[in-house]
Amino acid sequence: MALLSIANLEYRIGERVLLDGASLTLNAGDHVGLVGRNGCGKTTLMKLIAGLSAHGPDAGQVQISRDATVGYLTQDPDLDLDQTLRHEAGSAFAELTRLHDELDKVAHAMAEVTDGAGETMQRLLRRYEQLEHRMQQAGGYAVDHLIEATLHGVGLDDSTFNVKVRDLSGGQKGRLALAKLLLSKPDVLLLDEPTNHLDIAGREWLENFLNQFPGAVILISHDRWLLNRTVSRIYELEAGQLVEYPGNYDKFRQLRAERILAQHRAFEKQQTKIRHEQAFIDRYRAGQRAKQAQGREKRLARFKRDEGLERPVELDEVNIRFAPIQRAGDQIVVAVQVSKSYGQKVLFRDVTLTIQRGDRIGVIGPNGAGKTTLTRCLLGEQDADPDPRTVIRIGSSVDIGHYHQTHEGLNTQLTVVDYLRLKVPDQLEQSARDLAGAFLFSGGDQDKPLSALSGGERSRTVLAGLVVSGHNVLVLDEPTNHLDIPSCERLEESLLRFNRAEKRYSKEGANKIHPGTLILVTHDRWLLDRLVDQLLVFDGSGRVTHFLGTYSDYLAEQARQQTVAEPKPEKPKPEKPKPAPKSKPTRPSKGGGGGGGGLGRMSQEKLEAEIERLETELHRIDFDLASPAVFSDGDKVRQLKAEREKLESELKPLEREWGRRAE
Repeated sequence: MALLSIANLEYRIGERVLLDGASLTLNAGDHVGLVGRNGCGKTTLMKLIAGLSAHGPDAGQVQISRDATVGYLTQDPDLDLDQTLRHEAGSAFAELTRLHDELDKVAHAMAEVTDGAGETMQRLLRRYEQLEHRMQQAGGYAVDHLIEATLHGVGLDDSTFNVKVRDLSGGQKGRLALAKLLLSKPDVLLLDEPTNHLDIAGREWLENFLNQFPGAVILISHDRWLLNRTVSRIYELEAGQLVEYPGNYDKFRQLRAERILAQHRAFEKQQTKIRHEQAFIDRYRAGQRAKQAQGREKRLARFKRDEGLERPVELDEVNIRFAPIQRAGDQIVVAVQVSKSYGQKVLFRDVTLTIQRGDRIGVIGPNGAGKTTLTRCLLGEQDADPDPRTVIRIGSSVDIGHYHQTHEGLNTQLTVVDYLRLKVPDQLEQSARDLAGAFLFSGGDQDKPLSALSGGERSRTVLAGLVVSGHNVLVLDEPTNHLDIPSCERLEESLLRFNRAEKRYSKEGANKIHPGTLILVTHDRWLLDRLVDQLLVFDGSGRVTHFLGTYSDYLAEQARQQTVAEPKPEKPKPEKPKPAPKSKPTRPSKGGGGGGGGLGRMSQEKLEAEIERLETELHRIDFDLASPAVFSDGDKVRQLKAEREKLESELKPLEREWGRRAE
């Protein structure tokens, strides 16, 4: 029987329809992603499943299997503010705590039983055994370790364990709520943007947890990297209905593009039919065929009303040019021996870096490691520690656009269009509306004041104005934090254009547009992998490493270093064989075995080096196959297994030749 079943769910808020026949079914082990534009009803659907909506569905039903539990991570967690962080996390085991207390009472009762009360003692012993069995099922005595491991996994260290919940930051409360939910191990796990307050290490830990979680999961997230590695199908909430796409996020993008293309073709075919019908009506509206034209006009009106298709929004291409107005000098920033500390807390130490025009740099590391502080020091917005060795120099003709998470100094009385008119080069209303449309504002949304927008809509407005303002350097601090997936993709496309050199043709001829320079502070691994080609990596202890390569290159290097660091198994020394009886010499065979062919002529040093290389490659593949993130990707697993079989087939004749020589 299914753990969760949703059938023909309908839900309205006033005249607005959020759900219009939504259906899905989940069994144990099903991990699915739920995507869609902000405000389309994803969180409403989660609340209906969890039974936390203000009122139930207008139609349809939600069925949960008997005895199944549902856990829901809200974006506004309900926590006991007077408890310590550690105690609040432990409250996930409320049932286990109750069993502990009851077990203690039974133990005390047993100690007070007199010698002559054998029947009472037997009853208490049976109860004690029952309680111990139930405790073992609920986690037993190992929960302390589990609680601490989970809190560490989501990025909460020991120094926060005794802090009252009311004194925690918003991010710490969000991580505590996530840890508490995961510790409760419900049968159905509903996660609404669980990565909002997690750094990369926390997201990696969550990936591993979800890949090993045996229950059902519905995951709302704009973290495309997480979706790609933890779900086996994706539901898109569109026009109140759930459209199912089998596979991970990569597959979703492919299938969705094919579906949108099919919709576009159907739309164009329908528009052609409408144009032909309208041409006939206009031509014969008066004259002998006027009656026929009137009949066709009525049929056309009914057709438009009942079967008319809307043009898919995603097909509107971005025709805005995101290019720097002025060419910057070759060097954007030169920094030598830059450090920053607050008392005993060292954020970074002796950072030396040169940023060249056109560089694409990602800044990554744990929360609170100093990533934002370093960028502000490099831009002259904040002072570094005083040191005669320190040099920070900004290059010539550098025009910096800096995106802050807090939107400092934003005039929220302006409408979206009014704000963007101040940013577009020609300051025309139509240009501002084109830009707003490119960033997914349509209709009346373009004329809303910024004060009436959601956090994601406001972020989208500021980012649109920033990338079109002609800056030749963009510094973006967590730009995707409040964006939905379509907005993330539109931003990604815009930044790729900003950083790309190309030719612009005008009446005066062709002018080269020089690439802009990008500094991106983010935990969004998908965005990092698509946009940057070098990384500044903070380790949280003051050390900053400059890595040349993409985020995927960085992960590969981390895996390689881990493989090299692991001790290699010692190769057993061959035993000295007994002398063999003399026999007539035989002609060597032409094959690879038995010392014949190419292997027979290979030097001992080269033979052993080749064996070691193949064994190292096999060890690397085994390490990858053991990773939950890789193992959840069927295509990747098949590729690695095929590669492993090929390497084993190459290794066997080499090992036979090595053994033959050892004899």
